[in-house]
Amino acid sequence: MNAFLALVLAAGFAPAPEQKFHIEAKKDEHIDILFGDRKVVRYMNKPRDGSTKDSHELSFKPFLHVYDPVAGETLLTNGAGLASNKANLFPHHRGIFYAFNKVSYGKQSCDVWHGKAGEFVEHKAVLKEQADDKHATLKSQLDWCGKDGKPFANEERTITVRNGKDATQIDFDSVLTTKLEKVRLDGDPQHAGCHFRAAMEVSKHGKTDTYYVRPDGKGKVGETRNWDKVKQQANTINLPWDACSFVVGGKRYTVLRMVSPANPKDWRGSERDYGRFGDYFEWDLTPKTPLHVNYRYWIQAGELTPEHCETLYQSYVSK
Repeated sequence: MNAFLALVLAAGFAPAPEQKFHIEAKKDEHIDILFGDRKVVRYMNKPRDGSTKDSHELSFKPFLHVYDPVAGETLLTNGAGLASNKANLFPHHRGIFYAFNKVSYGKQSCDVWHGKAGEFVEHKAVLKEQADDKHATLKSQLDWCGKDGKPFANEERTITVRNGKDATQIDFDSVLTTKLEKVRLDGDPQHAGCHFRAAMEVSKHGKTDTYYVRPDGKGKVGETRNWDKVKQQANTINLPWDACSFVVGGKRYTVLRMVSPANPKDWRGSERDYGRFGDYFEWDLTPKTPLHVNYRYWIQAGELTPEHCETLYQSYVSK
């Protein structure tokens, strides 16, 4: 024991505990990743409840909630809600989520983005938990199910979180497989792929507070870009990164979304002033062609410049 530590203990003071990531679960509700006492993310893994239309709507797909990266007290993401509540704008957009609205296999079709006909994605098991002072990893197994309730695909989804300065880094990694001959995954930029949705309050003032930062610079407040099948705008196709800056609880946060160059091309982007943004692509899922995607999210208190975004992206792709 060194002299300083001996003096501290003799004076009746205990050294501050080392801050580490750790994982806490509330069975059949959610799994939290915390750093010390600060909540970082919350994986919503409630089993799908098909007993009523409303219970199905509230539980038809798992998603990841994100807390503010400083105090860990404010949710920056939208949670589950009912479309019948007119105060909610598109409540099927939840946190960081992954789905397709045009899925077809055999003679069947379904829409796991909206889940209106009984289709759903369900968490089945935790495959891995790991946490230390530098990062935390949560790997889960999910079933993607059609209108008949039977799985047409299986997913292994891995979430890894790390700290930055007043920031949280989240790596989202998914491997989707099937035993069927072919599952066609398709949709459009607004209703397919991996997306981030900001807290519901952003929909109330997004036109006056929300803006995007892109590789070609900072956009105007309220301005959005969306891929169009006819126009085929180059500035919405295969963007390496895109960032959304919005206000929650009177404070500004910026979410940078980075896309792995190995993801299927072409990915086509979508932005909304209420804080839902992401991209989609088309894929034929077969036993020989699993779908592997990877994204990184950087959640920053305050603003990000295009130069800072590019630096973070280069760090991501050079890992």
